[in-house]
Amino acid sequence: MPNYRRAHIPGGTFFFTVVTERRARILCQSAARTALGNAFRECKRRWPFQIDALVLLPDHLHAIWILPPGDTAYSRRWGWIKKEFSKNWLAAGGVEQPLSESQSRHRRRGVWQHRFWEHTIRDEGDYARHFNYVHWNPVKHGIVESVADWPFSTFHRWVRKGVYDRTWGSRHEGAPDFSGLDSTAME
Repeated sequence: MPNYRRAHIPGGTFFFTVVTERRARILCQSAARTALGNAFRECKRRWPFQIDALVLLPDHLHAIWILPPGDTAYSRRWGWIKKEFSKNWLAAGGVEQPLSESQSRHRRRGVWQHRFWEHTIRDEGDYARHFNYVHWNPVKHGIVESVADWPFSTFHRWVRKGVYDRTWGSRHEGAPDFSGLDSTAME
């Protein structure tokens, strides 16, 4: 079995990519958004953390979290969120992807890929590039022509706070500078 190494920086800031099983295009459905929102809220109640950026696409999501001082348990949070989402999604009539024998033996569900990708944010420049990447993602994938056209993103919160101008991030302007980002996370 591979040895997955995770960075455990107490109180760290992290960028995440979390993908559905077989890239099933379920996450933007109303029932999925409700289940995911409920799972995030309850997880934050149990184990506080801050979500600075989040974008929900049909088959994956990207997020930037900041953990409380002394806390390194983002894996526990993601495991719990994925478990609760799966339970509620399936109870609401959502479907899961077929599983291999091995996945079934390990009591997996066919809703999320088993792992997730994480990157420790190193400095302000790294944060800014990942923050912009999260919000640019629907344009990158060709879902919309402008970031403002995608409703399932914290971009709109940051427009209201004056961080972004509403016109930021259109396909016509071209992609922001993402140099220095690890391409393995850029799904």
